Amino acid sequence: MASLLSCSAWLPALACAQAPSVLDMLLYLAPSMALALLLWIGAAAHPGFFVFTAVGTLFHELAHFSAGLLTNAEPIGMSVIPRRIKRAKGAQGRGHNWELGSVTFANLRWYNAAPAALAPLLVLLLPFAVAWWRTRHGWVFEPLDLALMLVLAPQFLSFWPSPVDWKLAARSWPWAPLLAGLGALWTCRDALLGLVNG
Repeated sequence: MASLLSCSAWLPALACAQAPSVLDMLLYLAPSMALALLLWIGAAAHPGFFVFTAVGTLFHELAHFSAGLLTNAEPIGMSVIPRRIKRAKGAQGRGHNWELGSVTFANLRWYNAAPAALAPLLVLLLPFAVAWWRTRHGWVFEPLDLALMLVLAPQFLSFWPSPVDWKLAARSWPWAPLLAGLGALWTCRDALLGLVNG
């Protein structure tokens, strides 16, 4: 049974020899990704599926909260209890939307808005860290992996910032020219060093 779950059982030996850890990690995460797709379909069909995405919501909101603490955005409240909200004006469809969680900040400024609002992107590191841990010495599915699959699947649904998060991140627009300037300096570093050294 273990031989069916190895990289070489599914891919050519050359592919497994080139990057065995990456391929093993992706194969390890495939069931979690498939479950995430099923949870996404189920949550769109019935609000009861929010129960299965609660772990992802918790990690999403903890990412906001932690980044807010680290960047002095002063988080003052956090909720992971779903609630109904009205749709924004001009939004497609009718009825209400669900807000699965929220974090409230007291000091959201231009320098900390993007890190606090886009912090859930870091949640995607969690499934890959667990996959690396479980596949680093070769791997075989164990009962622990079923439990991990249930914890990791919601992370694939929760890592993307919400539209409100993107709007809040736009407050950090002064970072854009600064990062663009640093990127330009980095790409032209050899020419600049040649000018300086004469």
